[in-house]
Amino acid sequence: MTISSIIKAVLKKIIPKPFVSGIQYSMHFTNDVFDAMTGKNDNPLIPPTRYMFDGTKTIEDFKKNGEEFFKYYTELCGLKPDEKVLDVGCGIGRKTIPLTRYLNKDGTYEGFDVVKLGIDWCKNKITPKYPNFRFQLADVYNKYYNPTGRYKPSEYRFPYEDNTYNLITLGSVFTHMMPADIENYLKEIARVMKKGGKSIISYFILNDESIKLVEAGKSTQDFRFKFEGYRTTNPDIPEDAISFPEEYIISIYAKNNLRIIEPIRYGSWCGRERFLSYQDLVIAEKE
Repeated sequence: MTISSIIKAVLKKIIPKPFVSGIQYSMHFTNDVFDAMTGKNDNPLIPPTRYMFDGTKTIEDFKKNGEEFFKYYTELCGLKPDEKVLDVGCGIGRKTIPLTRYLNKDGTYEGFDVVKLGIDWCKNKITPKYPNFRFQLADVYNKYYNPTGRYKPSEYRFPYEDNTYNLITLGSVFTHMMPADIENYLKEIARVMKKGGKSIISYFILNDESIKLVEAGKSTQDFRFKFEGYRTTNPDIPEDAISFPEEYIISIYAKNNLRIIEPIRYGSWCGRERFLSYQDLVIAEKE
C-alpha cells in the first residue's frame, strides 16, 4: 500500500464526508473560474471540473484521456468513420468528444450511464450539435455510483437491438461491478454487437505479476480484501474498485463467443514498469 493511499484512507475516516465534499467542490469551482478566465477550457463540450465524476479532475487530463482512447478505437480496434459505436458507461463525454470530429453522417454513437449528471450534460451539450450522438440514462443499481438504482445489473437488458454495433467500449465500468453483473453485461455486449465487431474493455486483472506487486505495496489500488471470485479495496462498498483473476475473464469471453484478438494490454495500476494505459485493456471480436 502506497503512502498516498494510506493518507487518503486515514483522511476518509477522520474527516466527515460532507466537509470533504464541500472543500473539493470549492476547489473545483475556483479552478473552473480560472479556466474560464484564461481560456484553458476552450471547448464548450468539455464540462467544468466540478462536474467530472468519472475519473479525471483537470481539463488537461480530460482531453488527454479522451485522445488516448480515441487512438485505441482507431488503431487497435480499426474503427471507421461510418461505423456504429456503443459506449457503456459514457460518463460525461470524456471518451465521446474526440469521436465527434471522426464519425461522419453515416456513423452513430450511443452512450448510456447510471449517473444523471453526465447524461444531462451530454444531451444538452453534445447532441444538439451532433444529432448522431445520443445518450440515455440507465437506472441501474450500483452501490458506489447509483445506490438507488431501480434495475439489477445482473438482469439489465441493454435498450438496443441485436447485431447493431461495430465497436463497444467500456472504460472503468467493470472495475466497479460484481462478477454476476459483468457476466450479464458481457452477454448483452455480445448480443448487440455485429458479427466481426469489436469490444474494448478495461479491467484490474489479477495474475501472478499484478498480485505480487499488489502484495509488495507497489500498486495504486490496494486489493487486500479477498472474496470469492474477486478482490476489492473496500469491503463495505466493493464496487469502489474490483479486480478479477485473468483466467476468469478469459473464460467469460469464451462463454459468449468473444475471441480475445490482441494480447491483453496490461496497465500501470499495479506498479508494473511496462504498460500501455492505466487499467488493463482487453480487445475482443464477436465470432
